[in-house]
Amino acid sequence: MLSLLISILATFATAFFCESNNIPTSHTVGWCIMTFILTLWVVAFFVRKKIKGVQEELQNIIAKGSGTINRMVQQFQTKPGGNPKQMQQKIETEQQKMLKNALEHTVKFEPVKKWNMLMGRQIATMRLQFNYQLKQFDEVDKILATHTPFIKGPMLMEPMSVAMKMARQYENKNFKGAEKTFKWHSKWFRGDKGKLLYALMSWIHVKNGDIDSAHALLIKAKNKTGNETLIKNWELLSNGKEKSFSNAGLGEEWYGLYLEKMPMPKQKRMRANPKSHGRF
Repeated sequence: MLSLLISILATFATAFFCESNNIPTSHTVGWCIMTFILTLWVVAFFVRKKIKGVQEELQNIIAKGSGTINRMVQQFQTKPGGNPKQMQQKIETEQQKMLKNALEHTVKFEPVKKWNMLMGRQIATMRLQFNYQLKQFDEVDKILATHTPFIKGPMLMEPMSVAMKMARQYENKNFKGAEKTFKWHSKWFRGDKGKLLYALMSWIHVKNGDIDSAHALLIKAKNKTGNETLIKNWELLSNGKEKSFSNAGLGEEWYGLYLEKMPMPKQKRMRANPKSHGRF
């Protein structure tokens, strides 16, 4: 890491200066330690400032795009008579535009990699999420192929990132890999935070016809998370109603994995004003 190298060079320079000026060894050690710490702090300050500026630009891109999409959805819901398919296409086009802009923006983080040892992994994480949302799964698989816990590749620290990896393993018929990923990561999420992983793993079991494994997993899930959707699915499997199994209750969090298609929001019916009837 470049910041560490600069701190070491500054420390050597301080030691050389102290020796040249016959400063006592005890004082020289103190000056060297102070120089090393101060140099690290100064470099880290400017690096954080640079990262913060790029992050704010990225947040603005997402916020602006999300605002536009929300207005489009509200307009569709409140104004009847529109074509649902056309509206869905417009929303998806706007969403892709936002995500592509965000993905392209991650390039601005690249210069920081030489100053921050974790920035490379953070960039990979962002690109994993944006590519997944853009359904560019070939790129997603390439990024996931570089993943090694605690060492390199994207940092799978959030349930959604872990679920993305599990979903890709499922789509690539790597069911054992998906289960291994689940077992490794689910233990790190406490309470309700792990609900998406339990929902996905139980869904995979159901899709594979392994109802017993899904039922056993949901027993743990309902006790650990207390999530209503997981409890309902456990009840359905307990009563032999696996065909009614559904993770729809998790909303966008579930549909964001693209394993099932999210239904279009229904248009709100406009109520007629009763006072207007019969008057001319």
